[in-house]
Amino acid sequence: MQPRMTMRTTLEGTHPADPVAWLRFIQRELWVSWRFVGGDVSSAVVPPLLFIVAAGGHHGLGAGEVWGALARGVLYFWLFAYAFGLSNQLVGVEEDRVNKPHRPLVRGEVSVRGTRWRWVACMTLLTGVGFGFGVGKWALLWQLIIVVHNEAGGAKRWWAKNLLIALGVVTQLGAAWELVGPLTAVTWRWIGLLASVVFLLVSLQDLRDVEGDRASGRKTFPLVFGEKRTRYVLGTLFGLLPLVIHEVLMKPLGLTAAVVACDVGLAVVSGVIAVRVLGWRTPKADHRTYLLFTYWYCLALLSTIVVL
Repeated sequence: MQPRMTMRTTLEGTHPADPVAWLRFIQRELWVSWRFVGGDVSSAVVPPLLFIVAAGGHHGLGAGEVWGALARGVLYFWLFAYAFGLSNQLVGVEEDRVNKPHRPLVRGEVSVRGTRWRWVACMTLLTGVGFGFGVGKWALLWQLIIVVHNEAGGAKRWWAKNLLIALGVVTQLGAAWELVGPLTAVTWRWIGLLASVVFLLVSLQDLRDVEGDRASGRKTFPLVFGEKRTRYVLGTLFGLLPLVIHEVLMKPLGLTAAVVACDVGLAVVSGVIAVRVLGWRTPKADHRTYLLFTYWYCLALLSTIVVL
């Protein structure tokens, strides 16, 4: 186990004129951020970057402009994910001892005090970067969601947790598109439906964490309605999801070869998730099933590059 270190003690050992010490500090902070963000890259960082590419194509940007927007997106959405991860793990140390013992606070790789300092710094940076990139309103709304979800205990009730995460999707995709250009009616249809899908189906992630959630007093969907009933509800919804995606998102665009290919790809992943949630019932299997859902989300945003 590595010794605990706070942001303040790290800075105290860094002389302003010592570039090597500053390089070590930056390397350590990048490593710490990865430890907090790594598990959320497929849901919090990759999807909005794909949406940025779609926005660039939709608005007719050149390759250089798209790369510039992606560079801004990497910085913004890394802070987006990091701010949430720091806050979420600060308030969830005890349940993480059961559900996610690999996390840095549980392992003692960083201290609670150092993590709190990092969260304050990250929230400040996210505000500045957001306004600097023209998406300040989305940054502020996301920060409000973080505070309500984590600091105010909103995540302890399934309906509030699901609603806050769905609103987070709106702030994520709204910011991604506006890093490039103004939102359109078609864009809002995609954002609205994907946020609705997340609200209905994100309880899939709670199946893997039942024991830790019970110990911490959370009222997640599986704990309120029962694990068996939850699996049948989610399996049914994932089974119906391809029909909704087809009717609401794909069909209005015209059934070209590209649209059909995206439609079929999303349907296949949805079907696999539906089968897995009903047939594979261990925490490890549920974790992999949830990861498949994040990949479905990435595929949906990848589709926007082709069809929008």
